[in-house]
Amino acid sequence: MCGIAGQFNYSSGEPVDNDVIRRMVRSIAHRGPDDEGVFASGPIGLGFRRLSIIDLAGGHQPMSDAEETVWVIFNGEIYNFKELRAELETHGHRFRTNCDTEVIVCGYKEWGTEVFNHLNGMFGLAIWDVKKERLVVARDAMGIKLVYYRITNGQLTFGSEIRAVLAAGGPSPEVDPVALNLFLRFRYTPSPLTIFTGIRKLAPGTMLVVENGGCREERWYNFKRVPFLSHKDENDAAQELLELYRAAVKRHLLSDVPVGILLSGGLDSGLLLALMNEQGGPWPAYTIGYGSTFQDDELSDAAKTASVLGARHVTVKLDRAEFERSLPKIVECLEEPIAASSIVPMYFISQRARQDVKVALIGQGPDELFGGYKRHVGVHYGHLWRSLPTGFRSMLRYAVNELPRNETLKRGVASLGTENRLKRYQDVFSLAPTGMINGLFRDDVLSNGDSHDLVDYWRDLIPQMVHTDGAGGFQLLEIRSSLPDELLMYADKLSMAHSLEVRVPYLDRTVVEYVQCLGSQFKVRNGSRKWLHRRVCQNYLPAQILRRKKRGFAVNVVDEWFRSSLKGELPELLSDESSLMFDLLKPEPVRKLLRAHRSGRQDNHKLLFSLVMFEQWLRGIRSRQPLAAGIVD
Repeated sequence: MCGIAGQFNYSSGEPVDNDVIRRMVRSIAHRGPDDEGVFASGPIGLGFRRLSIIDLAGGHQPMSDAEETVWVIFNGEIYNFKELRAELETHGHRFRTNCDTEVIVCGYKEWGTEVFNHLNGMFGLAIWDVKKERLVVARDAMGIKLVYYRITNGQLTFGSEIRAVLAAGGPSPEVDPVALNLFLRFRYTPSPLTIFTGIRKLAPGTMLVVENGGCREERWYNFKRVPFLSHKDENDAAQELLELYRAAVKRHLLSDVPVGILLSGGLDSGLLLALMNEQGGPWPAYTIGYGSTFQDDELSDAAKTASVLGARHVTVKLDRAEFERSLPKIVECLEEPIAASSIVPMYFISQRARQDVKVALIGQGPDELFGGYKRHVGVHYGHLWRSLPTGFRSMLRYAVNELPRNETLKRGVASLGTENRLKRYQDVFSLAPTGMINGLFRDDVLSNGDSHDLVDYWRDLIPQMVHTDGAGGFQLLEIRSSLPDELLMYADKLSMAHSLEVRVPYLDRTVVEYVQCLGSQFKVRNGSRKWLHRRVCQNYLPAQILRRKKRGFAVNVVDEWFRSSLKGELPELLSDESSLMFDLLKPEPVRKLLRAHRSGRQDNHKLLFSLVMFEQWLRGIRSRQPLAAGIVD
């Protein structure tokens, strides 16, 4: 796990400034404290910061072939690199190191950009082809790693984080109103947008190809679900999934440095720890706790899991005061505002784990793959709702809308009646109706010609939705959009803020592609979620763990703090007319949301906290010169 940065003057051909590349990589030194490397040749410059995990002595980057015709900088891990190395050796390639980066170098020489379809891993990378004068910048299929970029006057600047792009200089960034609109509706900014106008991030499974004076973006990962032709036997499916899990965990444990696990009290991390035990142990397991008031919540559950599975349990205590105090620095690490309950626990658990290990496995993925959220049940049975007579649906919807609070139920009832598939999915994701969000903006901020729909950023995924049913299509969009651009984004940023590499075995390509080919009956059945995943868990976990309610890193505790904070100091950010957000938003609609929340008529805490996070982000940007002027003026 590392950090990359680079610049290519593809139009003018002017030499890059070596000092600029060094400044870019040093802005992300936290991602790679072990080593630094720079390659510059004419119009191309590549920079690298290394966190040494595999082949500690031989993995220096930028890395080239012996003839120096191909150069690579690479952030991530390739878990099947040993198999690829053996295959490439049969084609005559000779290796000088034992690291996975060299497989990308030789793989590109053998297969060109098709090499990405051979890689099973997580990566944000750049490849400079000297002979063709071609630069390729790519993000992995599942979007576990990030690549940001800016194109200005024929110059491409890119990096693992936004700060690397900004460190290169150039025009002062401004808030993109369309991205802000989407953030307020969905709590994250979807690829290829960022909160900044002119700075973009590669979508999962896409690449930039820069050659012949031009730059184009292409989707290299085009997996299409092909359902299993014959009826899949349930026992066979459970055994096949288990074997895929086992192989994925074994691959993800490959490391020359200490490894641990971020342990919640639930199924997913419990199964992950049990599978890790098949490969060794005992493993250090890290859990966040919240003091005596919540002692029997997440911490107690995780302690029991660690005891049953023989892990060395390490706990971190977090209280509400520290939660509120830490928000500004966490927002700074994220670079873009994200209003998710897990950001604070993720920051502190990563900080503690890094004291002992360089690599930690995390149980992210099964909820999106197998329908683990309440919304999945609604989407799965939504066709039954749409089959009801229109009049009857209208009566039920009216009755639900009259309920105090229950905003999630109201949105669910409204969204599942939408006939258009993509629009229905968008409405399920949304925190609030489109009109409500648009009404927060000043009249001169949003152009009528701008698109404010998440649907517009999903359209190139439509070919991958062939052969999916209602629930399958929704889950595909989660895997390609909300999972990488929200959950995996903050996991990467907050772990790497402490130089910790987080790995996600359940998102191994072999697992994801297998699960996508399963029918929805293997995921949601008789109202039960994650059905097949639970079948596998039964082989490893005792009944008391299997019966536990879903909590993540006790995010229900943090969620309550979010709510409680709206009675304390944080609302001052929403009612103070000098708040920076009101350069773009109107004060009165924001205050109206707050009043309705406090009165008990509505539960607006998620949207209100998104507004708080945006204001925190703006204030952090203002405090860090010289960027402030272009953002908040």
